[in-house]
Amino acid sequence: MYKVLLVEDETVIRQGLRELIGQSTSQFGVTGEAANGMEALEYLKCEIPDLMITDIRMREMDGLTLASKVKEMYPALPVVIISGYGEFEYARKAIEFGVSNYLLKPIERLELVSTLDKIKLTLDQRHGIAASAPASANANEWNVSGDTRKIIRDVKEFVKLHTDGDLRLQTVAARVHLNATYLSQLFKAETGMNYSEYVSDARMERAKWLLANTRLKIYDVARLSGHQSPKHFMLVFKQQVGLTAGDFRDQYGVQAPDESGQG
Repeated sequence: MYKVLLVEDETVIRQGLRELIGQSTSQFGVTGEAANGMEALEYLKCEIPDLMITDIRMREMDGLTLASKVKEMYPALPVVIISGYGEFEYARKAIEFGVSNYLLKPIERLELVSTLDKIKLTLDQRHGIAASAPASANANEWNVSGDTRKIIRDVKEFVKLHTDGDLRLQTVAARVHLNATYLSQLFKAETGMNYSEYVSDARMERAKWLLANTRLKIYDVARLSGHQSPKHFMLVFKQQVGLTAGDFRDQYGVQAPDESGQG
């Protein structure tokens, strides 16, 4: 079951939406709730949901601002926003911030189920559950032309946004419809570094960001930065950064207001 973080400042609406999700699907369950954007961000520093659903209009921080901040923390996290009819254009604008979809109030069960089904397909593919995506599934994401620089730019952007995913050369080459060996040669010629080196660097930068900006456990940081083994991650981190992951967090981490000096 995929975990959902529900963000809504109206308690009655939040409870109703939680019940609607529970009644509509067995594939998603609400495991976290927040009454505003600040609460949601604090939650996300310690827990990692598979999906966030947020109202677009809330006190303290609106859903659009929250979505943009969440995408900085977890670029691949699907976000669905809820809006009223009068906020339709505002909701559409949110798509530019990487929001997966939007639901109009009052939320209809069929529309909710349709949205969750689409997100489930994406999550299944990310976790290797689906066999393979249709050839057109990533057309908008890649929009690959014959231009070499455009291809490499798209590959680099994809790597940065999917550090916790399958970034094997063969997999990424298939997404841009190129032979793996040819893509490797193109990447080296265009960037001056091997593809594998770029992936390793991107994953290490992601790990450093997560250590400095969240309070996630080390094994979660390892997983979200594409390292399957926490022990191997800690070894590689020490070798490349010169500090243990814990020491790095103590030195560079942003602490919560109620914490003393402990990392």
